[in-house]
Amino acid sequence: MDSIIDNIAQTLVIAGIVALIIEIVILGFATFVLLFLGLSLILSGSMMYAELIAPSWLNALWVNAVLTFLLALLLWKPLKRMQNNVESSDVKSDFAEIEFALSDDVNQNTTVHYAYSGIQWQLKSQSPITKGTMVKVIKKEVGVLWIEPIA
Repeated sequence: MDSIIDNIAQTLVIAGIVALIIEIVILGFATFVLLFLGLSLILSGSMMYAELIAPSWLNALWVNAVLTFLLALLLWKPLKRMQNNVESSDVKSDFAEIEFALSDDVNQNTTVHYAYSGIQWQLKSQSPITKGTMVKVIKKEVGVLWIEPIA
């Protein structure tokens, strides 16, 4: 316990690394609070180690409060923008390429199901399709296959 109190700079750097590990590995950048805190702990510990700041717990508290606030101001928007910039693309697979003949008419007023792979899928279409028409799956959602006639 005395070594933690006596070696403030090293303690701050280790605490900062632990905070960053928790933020990245466990939380997966879901919150940025531990990221800002971890970075400020590492920076303040490094400044104390380089003797730019007197190594005391009161200095550590104030420097970390200010650094955490400044890092949050500087990095919040770029990190939030990076986090929201996610490409979404439809997955192309053999499953979405199945073709079959309709057993009933499909339109927006009817509910038609199709058994595939042990699951009863609801069939939906942008336009009405008559019974017996060969169709292919163009999109899949939870419990729903979107279909269109084969041209």
